[in-house]
Amino acid sequence: MAADSAPEKKPDPRSELLGAYLEHLSHQRRLAAGTRHNYHQDIEALFALTPGISLARMQPQHIRRSVAQLHARGLSGRTIAHMLSAWRGLFSWLARYRGYSANPCLGLRAPKSPKALPKALSPEAAGQLLDAPAETPADKRDKAMFELAYSSGLRLAELVSLDTAHADTIRRDAEVTVTGKGSKTRTVPVGTRAREAIEVWLAVRGELARAGVPALFVGARGERIAAGVVRARLGQWALRAGLPVHVHPHVLRHSFATHVLQSSGDLRAVQEMLGHSSISTTQVYTHLDFQYLAKAYDAAHPRAKKK
Repeated sequence: MAADSAPEKKPDPRSELLGAYLEHLSHQRRLAAGTRHNYHQDIEALFALTPGISLARMQPQHIRRSVAQLHARGLSGRTIAHMLSAWRGLFSWLARYRGYSANPCLGLRAPKSPKALPKALSPEAAGQLLDAPAETPADKRDKAMFELAYSSGLRLAELVSLDTAHADTIRRDAEVTVTGKGSKTRTVPVGTRAREAIEVWLAVRGELARAGVPALFVGARGERIAAGVVRARLGQWALRAGLPVHVHPHVLRHSFATHVLQSSGDLRAVQEMLGHSSISTTQVYTHLDFQYLAKAYDAAHPRAKKK
C-alpha cells in the first residue's frame, strides 16, 4: 500500500438511509422528481444542522434547535414548515420500515411569519401604467387584459380563461361572469375604460388569433395566452411606464380591491366582487385603506404636519 494513499472513507449511515427513503418516495409514493428533490434538499439541511448525530439518536431538542437556527437565518415560517414536513416524513418512514421507536418531529411547529399585506398601486400609478400608448396588436391585447384585470379584480387564471363569448356579455351588460377558486362563479362589473380597450383589441384580434380558437386573449402562436406570458408582459409594461416597483397580475387585483374600498367603504361588496368565501379574507384591505387614509391625514391635516 502506497504511503500517501488516503484512508478509505466510511459510508455515512444517514446518507444511506436518506437514499433508501428517496427511493421509497419515487417508487412507492410515486412523487414527482421536483418534489423528491425538495425532500432531498430539506433533509440534507437537517443533516447539516445536526452534524455527528445519528438519526436513531435524534431527539426533539435537536429538531427545535435546528428550527431556531433556520428562523435566525431569516427563513420564513412557511419555508420552515415545509422542511419540518419533510423531516417528519423521513422519521415516520424510519419508524415504519426500519424499527425506529419515535418521531422527534411530532408536535413541533414552525414559527409563524408576520402576515404580509398585499401590495397595491396608488390610483396615480395605476393610471400611469394603463394610460401607456398601445400601437401594435400585442400591445392592444395587453392593454385590454390589464384594464379588465384592474377594472374587475380578476385573478390571472380567470383572465386567461375568458372566451370571445364573454366579450359579448361585456358589450351588452357591462359585466363579466367568471369561474374562480372552488369552481365558484361570480359576476362582476366591467368599467368603461376596460370595455373600450376590449373593443380596440377585438378589432385587431384576427391578426394574432388562429382560426377557431375561442380564447379572448391569444399569444404569439395564436392560441390561448399563457399565464406566464401575461406576467412577463405586465412586468415589461411597468418598466416602460417608469414604475419603481415590480408589478404582477395579482397587484392589479389588489389595487382594484383597495381603490373600490377607498371610494365606497363597502367591504361586503368588495368581498363579493373578489369572490372571497370569508369576509375575514377581504378584511386585509381595511388595513391598506387605513394606511392610505393615514397618509392623506398626515399630508393634509394642519395639526399633523411636522414643523
